[in-house]
Amino acid sequence: MKKYFLFVFILFIAFPLLAQKFKPVNENASVGVKRTLNFIYDIKGKYILSGQQNYNSDLNKFSDSAKAITGKFPAVWGTDFINWGDKDLGPQIVNESIKKWREGYLITLMWHEGKPTDDPPYEFSKNVIAKMSDADWNELITPGTKLNSKWLNQIDVIAGYLKQLQDAGVTVLWRPYHEMNGVWFWWGNRKGENGITKLWKMMYERYTNYHHLNNLIWVWGANGLRDIPLDEAYDYKDYYPGANYVDILGADVYHADYEQKDYNELLKLASGKPIALTETGELPKPEILKAQPQWTWFMVWTSWLWTDNTHERVKQIYNLPQTLNHDEVKQRLEVLKK
Repeated sequence: MKKYFLFVFILFIAFPLLAQKFKPVNENASVGVKRTLNFIYDIKGKYILSGQQNYNSDLNKFSDSAKAITGKFPAVWGTDFINWGDKDLGPQIVNESIKKWREGYLITLMWHEGKPTDDPPYEFSKNVIAKMSDADWNELITPGTKLNSKWLNQIDVIAGYLKQLQDAGVTVLWRPYHEMNGVWFWWGNRKGENGITKLWKMMYERYTNYHHLNNLIWVWGANGLRDIPLDEAYDYKDYYPGANYVDILGADVYHADYEQKDYNELLKLASGKPIALTETGELPKPEILKAQPQWTWFMVWTSWLWTDNTHERVKQIYNLPQTLNHDEVKQRLEVLKK
């Protein structure tokens, strides 16, 4: 493994852009985006990065727990722009993201966006886990309407924080509108050209062409497929905005529901792009990772590290030969930031 990283280190010092094997969806993507994506492509099928999600009200609690359990920090640090109340935690997220990037972590950020028909402060159970009428949805995706303008104001606030990260040189694995194939979020289960794919493209265009956010790697994270009544998650392909708008595809998998057919379906849709376990509850067993070697990272969701995993399982996965933890990628990320 050390030889592998020495090789990559030398390769990117001597030939920083010759190793490029792909095009980011944003043609103006930063060098940091290009090099980070290149790294992810390079480990695809060979290694998996450990990752841990943290609440934005306590940005290190669960990453620190992973270290306490395994003796190793995860390679990927994540949090959420969700507004838990009337306190804006955006500045805190920005500061910690910069700190973590400089310490050699990959950064993944997401957003449980409040329903644009509602006003802040948002409650998760009322304004995120929510339904939107067809009439409101059509107004939302129609430029110039009151609801569309309100939505633009919402996403522009987050764009401001992402711009601060760009100015600080931070590359972000950006994962908006996650689990869009499920039935629980207000943006969920909207099929067709005017469904969630339309809203995804609207955000992409706003962030890329208006705000010129060139530090984002666009991560499309669906939910693992399931047919539980009133808790369904439907076929990936019906909610995918297309290869021109997505850098990395992912699945959120809970309750050890690592179905091989679902993995194969995601791989087929990805058509060679990387895939990731963008959220997990119970970590996959080694035999699952052997059968599903293309996952490029896993992201354990907050306290599920405690509630749905034994210490033995966490240590087992962190210590697998193919798992890359923070110390093993820190040197590599020093190159990405140059």
